[in-house]
Amino acid sequence: MKCQIIQIGNSQGIRIPKMLLEETGITGEVDLELHPDGILIRNTQQPRAGWDEAFKRMAENDDDEMFDGSTKTSFEKKEWQW
Repeated sequence: MKCQIIQIGNSQGIRIPKMLLEETGITGEVDLELHPDGILIRNTQQPRAGWDEAFKRMAENDDDEMFDGSTKTSFEKKEWQW
C-alpha cells in the first residue's frame, strides 16, 4: 500500500488507513524503530498487558477456577443425550 508523506505542523508524517490500524490493533502510543529497509511502527501496548493484575484480583475474589468447558448447563444435565 502506498501513501504520501504530508506536512503536519513543523513535522512530517503519514496517514495510516483505518483498515491497517484495525487489523494490527495499533492504538495510542507507538514505538518507532529504524530498520535498514525503513521504519517499523509497533504498538507499545502488549497483547496480554494487565493480565497479571486481573488474575490477582480474580484470586482475591475466589473467582479463579479453571474453565475448561466441562461445566454443564441445566439443559446439558437433564435434556441432552449422547
